[in-house]
Amino acid sequence: MAITKRPVWSSRAWSAASCVLAALLLVVLAFGSNLSGTTVIVVLVAIALTASGVTGWALLRTRRQRREFEEQLASWAGERAVQAERLRIARDLHDLASHGLGLMTVRAATANLTGEHEDAERRQALTDIERTGREATAELRQLLTVLRDAETPPGPLRPAESLDDLPEIIAGAELAGLTVHTDLGDLGAVAASAQLTVCAIVREALANSARHAGPTTASVTLRRAGDLIRVSVHDNGPVAGWHPQPGAGHGLTGLRERLAAHRGTLTTDARDDGFRVLAELSGRTP
Repeated sequence: MAITKRPVWSSRAWSAASCVLAALLLVVLAFGSNLSGTTVIVVLVAIALTASGVTGWALLRTRRQRREFEEQLASWAGERAVQAERLRIARDLHDLASHGLGLMTVRAATANLTGEHEDAERRQALTDIERTGREATAELRQLLTVLRDAETPPGPLRPAESLDDLPEIIAGAELAGLTVHTDLGDLGAVAASAQLTVCAIVREALANSARHAGPTTASVTLRRAGDLIRVSVHDNGPVAGWHPQPGAGHGLTGLRERLAAHRGTLTTDARDDGFRVLAELSGRTP
């Protein structure tokens, strides 16, 4: 949906009224000395009546224009709200498909690549896939319930994450076959929305590594300097024989949108020694 620009209030009614009154006054000033007393009174009464009429017209026109402006503003706000809701749902669906269902595919591909053919290894791979599938199915059902219930007030389709959830996010990536080394510095007090964004960056970057590089090694580093938080996720590149699992292509775009709300930036860099995702954002509330 294309969102129009915010309407801007403007009214030329009072400008037109002022011009009319100024013209009448100029007439009186120009010819007042040549007019009789009765004529002057008549002219003044005419000016008063004209001023009243013009003022009334200006008021009515201004009110009409203001109503039209308020309607345009309400329509614009509605479009913005709809777009924000669609974007939020799209992000949740992306997380579900990419980090839930996608993890199942990557886990199965990793098991095949690394030769997990022993009974115990095979059972573990199937257990991981089953658990991930159950979690993804539960999240999908919750999402559909929220979308179908018209009485449910707008809100997050899943609990908001914090920095405390990073170990669980990393553990999920390790289930897909990644070996993850972490260096999580003390970030101090971080706004809740910034914590949510940091979690999204780490999850998406590790998911990209798992899809494109397979059971490789990755490192996650968090640092803070003043208000600036730096998140770096660097993998060692694809392992031999790995075939990339393509994603929808919206993950990094979604991260840039999230970071924009925190005056942040996202940099991706393909190197000889692997792929790096570097994000910088403010730890304060936007």
